[in-house]
Amino acid sequence: MKIISLGWGTQSFALAAMVALGKLEPVDFAIHADTTHERTATYRFAEKWTPWLEERGVKVVTTISANANIIEHGGTPLPTFQITEKGLGMLGRQCTNRWKIQPMRREIQRRRNGEPVEQWLGITLDEVQRMRQSDVKYITNRYPLIENRLSRWDCIKWLDEHDLEVPTRSACVFCPFHSRAEWRDIRDNAPEDWIKSVEVDELIRKARPPYDLFVCNQRKPLEECDFDTQEDAGQLSLWDNECAGICGV
Repeated sequence: MKIISLGWGTQSFALAAMVALGKLEPVDFAIHADTTHERTATYRFAEKWTPWLEERGVKVVTTISANANIIEHGGTPLPTFQITEKGLGMLGRQCTNRWKIQPMRREIQRRRNGEPVEQWLGITLDEVQRMRQSDVKYITNRYPLIENRLSRWDCIKWLDEHDLEVPTRSACVFCPFHSRAEWRDIRDNAPEDWIKSVEVDELIRKARPPYDLFVCNQRKPLEECDFDTQEDAGQLSLWDNECAGICGV
């Protein structure tokens, strides 16, 4: 069974669109694990382009975690930042596994009928360090965009050439892996997402005492953070630490 991990970001949509237009071989379906915390633009994009994919033979399956809670007993699954007596710290990431990987695998298990699974991941040449072998025997990871020597820019160019919309990168609105530029974009251009991000930042503050938690690496309330300085002067992309192509593609 062949499936696409569909995050509704640039690379994974390009991958699905290439199947839809016959550039790549058919798949059984594309699966999207909805965290329920994606950017508003991502949900609008998915609503618009799901029918387009399905009309061209790419069935889209959406699955949702039974537990997408931001706060839970003992803390939060988010990789939040803190200042401790020992210095600067960051909590471990549990959200990707809980909100993305586990729901996807439950749905895959339900559908595969004992067959092995080839899971296509939308990773490109410029992020080859994110390639991983599957940690379960029934799934083999495959990277068709890398096989075709494509970068993220190549995917954008291909989408443009085929008159297809280029989506924003998929991520939870409050993701601590946002760069300064991404936080600035949310603040300036996505007011609904910014409000939710600020609310979550406040919500998690006392989730794991005795130290305060923050969604931004500046380690202060999100509304007080400075995102107007030169992009690379502060937080760079942390996506190299992210899981193997499940989020942010």
